[in-house]
Parts: sequence; structure tokens; C-alpha cells
Amino acid sequence: MTEQQIQRPMTPRSLKSPFLAGFLAFIFPGTGALYNRQYLKGILYIIIFAGLISLQAESQAQPFIAILLAGFYFFQVIESVQTAKAINRLVINGEIPPEEKIPQTIPTGSIFWGILLIILGILFLLANFDLISYSLIFDFWPLLVIAIGVKMLYESLRKKEE
Repeated sequence: MTEQQIQRPMTPRSLKSPFLAGFLAFIFPGTGALYNRQYLKGILYIIIFAGLISLQAESQAQPFIAILLAGFYFFQVIESVQTAKAINRLVINGEIPPEEKIPQTIPTGSIFWGILLIILGILFLLANFDLISYSLIFDFWPLLVIAIGVKMLYESLRKKEE
């Protein structure tokens, strides 16, 4: 980075308003991420929100889906505010040029979450075509918690060995 790039004046458009990001996310899920220029994340949040609303309307596991919906709603509001603050820190510290967008994902090297989402997607797709019932899926949701626990335990033991 040249000295001229570091010394350039910041324009008000360079920084993101954490309040506005949170307010937009509060009005409609996903719009806070869109405001933060994280378009893929924003679209994903909108799809997740719509999916949870649809599941709540059709599911017999309604209290569980309602809790997931509420948790997701508040998570995405808080996450939008925190991301706006992180963007501002990066811009002020000169770590990235203000014109560039924040990276969408950080590679972790684990394929667990990808496989888990593919399996859940297949199960929900089968339920949409009435090949299995939603109630059957929700009867076995504790397996998801067990799988995440096994992954966390495995990673913890692997880090101790290293």
C-alpha cells in the first residue's frame, strides 16, 4: 500500500452506520447484511427467514420452530450491527480500501457444516414431496445436537494432541 492510499480522506460513504444496519435488519431480516454489502449473506438470511416462516405454518413442531425463528431474528440484527462496526474498524485502520467489500466467508478447512446442510436440505426436500413427513424430521432433531457435540469433542481432542 502506498502512502497516498493510506492518507486519503475518508468519505462518509466509506463507513457503515451500525444503527442503520441494525434498524434495517430489525425491519426485515437480511437487509442489514445487504446494507453492509454482504449480498450473499443477506440473500441467505432472507431465504432462512422465509423457510422458518413456512415451516412454522406447516409444522407440528411449532414451539421449536417459533424459538428458532425468534433466535434467528435477533441473531441477524446483532450480527448486522457487529459487522458494520467491524467494517468501520477495518476502514479506519486502513486494512482494506473502503471500495472493496468485506469477504463473505472465512475458510475453516472443515467440511462438517457443508455436509450437515446438504443432509438437512435433502430431508426438507423429501418432506416437501411427501416422501417423508416433517414430524418424522422433527422427531429426530436431537441427532443434530448430538452430531454437533461429537464434532466439537473431536476438534477439542485433536487440538489437545497437537
